[in-house]
Amino acid sequence: MGLDRLRALKILDLSHNQIKSLQGLENHDFLEVINLEDNKIAELGEIEYIENLPLLRILNLLKNPIQEHCEYWLFVIFMLLQLTELDQRKITVEEKVFAVNKYNPPPEVVAAQDHLSHVVHSVMQPQRIFDSTLPSLDAPYPMLVLAGPEDCGKRELAHRLCRQFSTYFRYGACHTSRAPYFGEGDRVDYQFISEEVFNKMVYMGKFILTFNYNDHSYGLSRDTIEGIARDGLASCVHMEIEGVRSLKLTHFEPRYILVLPLNKKKYEGHLRRKGLFSRVEIDFAVSRVDHYIKINQKFPGFFDAVINADDLDAAYQQLSQLVQEYLGLGQDTATGLAPPAGTVLAAWCQNLCVRRGKQIFE
Repeated sequence: MGLDRLRALKILDLSHNQIKSLQGLENHDFLEVINLEDNKIAELGEIEYIENLPLLRILNLLKNPIQEHCEYWLFVIFMLLQLTELDQRKITVEEKVFAVNKYNPPPEVVAAQDHLSHVVHSVMQPQRIFDSTLPSLDAPYPMLVLAGPEDCGKRELAHRLCRQFSTYFRYGACHTSRAPYFGEGDRVDYQFISEEVFNKMVYMGKFILTFNYNDHSYGLSRDTIEGIARDGLASCVHMEIEGVRSLKLTHFEPRYILVLPLNKKKYEGHLRRKGLFSRVEIDFAVSRVDHYIKINQKFPGFFDAVINADDLDAAYQQLSQLVQEYLGLGQDTATGLAPPAGTVLAAWCQNLCVRRGKQIFE
């Protein structure tokens, strides 16, 4: 455009021309107004050339082919959140929020959309009384959720817990569309299915929650929980934070235990030695440690307890002690005879005296 030397340019009016691209404007940080009405700009990708202009407030692309794109308005608003006016029309705060929720929704919105999807698909199925529905509204079905970054030891802890407390807990294997890693067992660690089958289960209302991690789908199915509840046992599951957010929107009231490797170098070395993850995947998993820490600090009570996963044996001792406290058990009772049917449900609920600031039992 021959504007390279005009670095202090604030207002640019190139209306009624044959301009096809916004390339060349990307370094003009003082631009506040751009008028390109009646030109030939056609592709949404052209907006990338001006998305980093910090002072840009007014953009006019009237009578350009780009306006014919069905997502034009919201896409441009999302890419240029600093705008106050687009195509001679004021942009509202609500439109900006809607654009962000559409193209880069915050995790809470993703969880809410996931929950809504499963509720809608579920109510379209034949209704029945679930085994996880207890007689009293004050008595939530007992569920233990171990949350934490990838391969931090939460799955191993869940299996170990279910072996020790086999008369109280059963492991709930989530469904996933990813292929099994070396050593993983189908229906033992996860229930491995294709993406096509996974999507079909979503449409049939089979899931309580789903989430996406590293481009793979994960979900906790209603049948998994109901099969465990039918035998009078509590469910023990593990998942990433995305699944936790969605589960917190359901009627279930699990105990959430954060399993966190605080020694990030040791955790990184562990992931590298596994030989299962790429460099990018390892870096992402390690970065999530700080993400979990921030959530725990920003939202007190989001997790019921935090366990250091640097030493899994020590972590399990802490987890075992927590579960015994939740169930009101002594060490001998925890490894003794099986309780009468339904006792685990009563024991769990009776020891949930105060939960998230509300009285469950008086």
